[in-house]
Amino acid sequence: MEMRRGIIGNNKAIGKYITTMIFLYFACLLPSIAFGSLNDENTRGAIDVQKTIVGQCIGGLLYALFSGQPLVVLLTTAPLALYINVIRGICDDYNLDFSAFYAWIGLWNSFFLVMYSLFNFSLLMKLFKRSTEEIIALFISITFVLDAFKGIIKVFKKYYYHGRTGDSYLEKARTDAIPSLGINTTFLMNSSVSRSMSLENQTGTHDVHYGRETAVLSLMLMLGTLWLGHTLYQFKKSPYLHARVREILSDCALPISVLTFSVVGSYIFKEIEMSKFNYNPSESLFVLAPVQSLSIGSVMSAMGLGFLLSMLFFIEQNIVASLTNAPENRLVKGTAYHWDLLLVALINTGLSIFGLPWIHAAFPHSPMHVRALAYVEERVENGHIYETIVSVKETRLTSLVANFLVGLSLLLLPFPLQWIPKPVLYGLFLYIALTSIDGNQLFERVALLLKEQTAYPPTHYIRRVPQRKIHYFTGLQVLQLLILCGFGMSPLPYMKMIFPLIMIGMIPIR
Repeated sequence: MEMRRGIIGNNKAIGKYITTMIFLYFACLLPSIAFGSLNDENTRGAIDVQKTIVGQCIGGLLYALFSGQPLVVLLTTAPLALYINVIRGICDDYNLDFSAFYAWIGLWNSFFLVMYSLFNFSLLMKLFKRSTEEIIALFISITFVLDAFKGIIKVFKKYYYHGRTGDSYLEKARTDAIPSLGINTTFLMNSSVSRSMSLENQTGTHDVHYGRETAVLSLMLMLGTLWLGHTLYQFKKSPYLHARVREILSDCALPISVLTFSVVGSYIFKEIEMSKFNYNPSESLFVLAPVQSLSIGSVMSAMGLGFLLSMLFFIEQNIVASLTNAPENRLVKGTAYHWDLLLVALINTGLSIFGLPWIHAAFPHSPMHVRALAYVEERVENGHIYETIVSVKETRLTSLVANFLVGLSLLLLPFPLQWIPKPVLYGLFLYIALTSIDGNQLFERVALLLKEQTAYPPTHYIRRVPQRKIHYFTGLQVLQLLILCGFGMSPLPYMKMIFPLIMIGMIPIR
């Protein structure tokens, strides 16, 4: 009945649902490809793009069906990718079977999450004030930015700086030609002289010439994806076109920008070699991990890592659910924090056993999902224009359809999904980070330091609290954010494992 509401009757919102489904499909698929590619590099193929898409489809569908908060979106996230990288390093250091050790950590994680849900530990989230939520939300946005810049720096190290030493270098590579279109791809020899080489066949190898043009085009694709996506996202505020058209363009900003610059990078500039994600077709996606192969000592060590991981899941799941159900979003349906935590534990139990990547509530995708289903009005107060949500079409139909389409996307591997260059995915990360800070009070107060007081917005805390106290409070939040970033982004792998405890340590700070 819930899924039919809004499709039939007087309160239909089919157009809103369609644009949200398109947005959510790309918002789930593209990070799955990006983090799947990252996991593929970190685990040497044990968890690849294909498995990440399968895990997203199964986990997303189950959560959309049974969740008490259907607007919350589950994804593999940047902190989880960090954990998986650390686990791979531990397995290498102690000669452990990665699949078995990964499965045990996931099972222990799920066990602790079940305990948290049964004993109503989510009530402890009352101790997390909005300041802590803002810090963690901004930390996640920063991780997206760093992932993007790390990726583009790798591209420049591989392509641009080799070009500075003289002729571009050669290496064996598989063809990136598009078989169905019969494109005869050519590659530039270096940044000053263009020399073409025909591809031998669709599946053979060929000499690929790398040069500075690849690095420069990659930077343009990343920034172009960010620029177009954010421009369209803000287009609803412009006076051009009809209001409904502006709303559709804003809701579909993400897919439009990704598709546009994927065509630019893979077709218009097809003669320039671009970095693309690896695809290794697997005939057996659902193979049980050999959990019985580990010793008792290894299983107990997995319990410690599983406990730390459960802290991350507990905090992320509840904070994202809290941000999604924030009062300004005007959601009318009830919340189900304990039930959803139990559901995430059960979903990840199955994912762990089959070696699929873990998933939990994702920021900023969940608040952006709410925003896509919301009807927004612009209002004027003391000469300042601000937006407010009037109502939200709450439904689980958008999540169901989007995750089902993610599963069907397996049929699009390797082509046309490999048309999406990695720099476009980096631009996606920047877009998500930039749009996620919209409404983050911590970021807004940091920006106040660069503004004169007459330009301050007429928000309630500006009117009621002295400016000195506002800056003092902001400074304390920035200090906490720096400490969190120091642990979460440390080059030392074992420090990354304990940063959920740093999040909990922020509770007493008011």
